[in-house]
Amino acid sequence: MANRRCIQTLTHQLYKSKLYTNPSSLHHLRTLSQIPNLPLKPFQSHRYTLSNPDFNYPLTNFTTHRYYSSDRHNSSEEDDSEFDENEEEDDEMETSSAGKKEYSPEEKESEAAAIGYKVIGQLERSDRVFKDYEPVFAVIQSGSHQCKVSNGDCIYTEKLKFCEVNDKIIINKVLMLGSKTQTMIGRPVLPEAAVHAVVEEHALDAKVIIFKKKRRKNYRRTKGHRQELTKLRITDIQGIEKPEMPTPTKKVEKAAVAA
Repeated sequence: MANRRCIQTLTHQLYKSKLYTNPSSLHHLRTLSQIPNLPLKPFQSHRYTLSNPDFNYPLTNFTTHRYYSSDRHNSSEEDDSEFDENEEEDDEMETSSAGKKEYSPEEKESEAAAIGYKVIGQLERSDRVFKDYEPVFAVIQSGSHQCKVSNGDCIYTEKLKFCEVNDKIIINKVLMLGSKTQTMIGRPVLPEAAVHAVVEEHALDAKVIIFKKKRRKNYRRTKGHRQELTKLRITDIQGIEKPEMPTPTKKVEKAAVAA
């Protein structure tokens, strides 16, 4: 970009100075696609020296000098950059140490109970936790969110900290149970009700852009956030009588008797 600007200024000056009787010979200088790559002279005193190629004219060499603020090196800037790098390293160490906080088993159980679940153990191949669909629903609370679930449903909640993939959990905060014959409402929860689930995956939600702006203050901040989620598969709902599903009866087609 700097070379093109130099060529344009030189061409403009040559047209004004009338050094050449045939100004059409400089037409190729005005076409940016035909500008040759100009050699750069050695770097001296923080400036670039550009020279024009020989076009077989009496005046062959024209030099221009441009100063760039990016060429000025200051020792204080280097010291500031080193100080910023040290601060960033300290912040990374603090965040990593904070993320590796260790919890005792009692603390894990208490925090999980505050969220509304309890970890039983790992899912094994011999476990038959997945059952057929039952006409029962429950309204559960996980953290600060509530949702309606049934047997076999798949739901996403905010990330549960103290459980891993294939863990069996019990959700204790059941606000409501219902079936075709009865409905049970908690005050605020049902103490004898429980919803069993299996952790299938820890995933990230879609990115959300947070943009802040203060007009006429030259203030703009853009941040992105991806919420951590946990995928749960509901396996059983306990605490209510479950009506039996009617078994489908096959219609027997009677063969027509040939007369």
